[in-house]
Amino acid sequence: MPLAMNTDVFITCAVTGSGGTQDRSPHVPRSPKQIAESAIDAAKAGAAIVHCHVRDPETGVPSRDLALYREVTERIRDADVDVVLNLTAGMGGDIVFGSTDAPLPVRDGTDMVGATERVAHIAECLPEICTLDCGTMNFAEADYVMTNTPGMLRAMGRMMTDLGVKPEIEAFDTGHLWFAKELVKEGVLKAPALVQLCMGVPWGAPDDLNTFMAMVNNVPNEWTFSAFALGRNQMAYAAAAVLAGGNVRVGLEDNLWLDKGVLATNAQLVERAVGVIEGMGARLIGPAAVREKLGLTKRAPV
Repeated sequence: MPLAMNTDVFITCAVTGSGGTQDRSPHVPRSPKQIAESAIDAAKAGAAIVHCHVRDPETGVPSRDLALYREVTERIRDADVDVVLNLTAGMGGDIVFGSTDAPLPVRDGTDMVGATERVAHIAECLPEICTLDCGTMNFAEADYVMTNTPGMLRAMGRMMTDLGVKPEIEAFDTGHLWFAKELVKEGVLKAPALVQLCMGVPWGAPDDLNTFMAMVNNVPNEWTFSAFALGRNQMAYAAAAVLAGGNVRVGLEDNLWLDKGVLATNAQLVERAVGVIEGMGARLIGPAAVREKLGLTKRAPV
């Protein structure tokens, strides 16, 4: 397909993620206060959406604690800057197998719960957007598998839709987009859908441009998509996403570095992305325009 550059672009900042990055940079936020403050700084720098996980405030280990999600949510909603809140729903589907000769029983790090528990914090906090990882995938870390069965995704997708929270389809490969289109066809998700193309995550879609355009070409024209790549290619993919007709995601979940040897903050990564977008001649849009574009409802602080 011919490229049609997006001229009205929004930025999502993925603030902290669930990877083991908490000890690799002092800028990776841990506590709800730190996560919210980093999200607010990113919004002030130009992010229209902030995508948030939570971590144990002491260890930095990823968590599914409802109280932590509630505190992050309320701190962001109470802030003096407007931003669209996107909470992860990707936790709770992790299996870490044993050795190749004795894969069972599963090992420490396994966190497998049901659909209702995986979405409990979404029902509690009612963000405007939440993520839906649309497939099962091997990850680079040992024998860890991110598990999202068709039945689980149908159940979680219906819950999100019934709650009035817009799912952001996280697509790590073309098959995930294939199944996402099936979920829309079945009425589990509403059209037009919102998609995040996740590039360079081992062992999903590699972040070469041929694979990226294959992903883009599998997104229906009426849907809205963003894209990101891990590590050093983060800003290159900000440009690639805009050129391909999409939107931009940056943040410490995906990349810790601003320049070689220089650790970044979330706000600095957003500022760098703003420069890329505007340097291409596109216009940055804010949270109000994003809500109108995606049909979101802003929620007041509780």
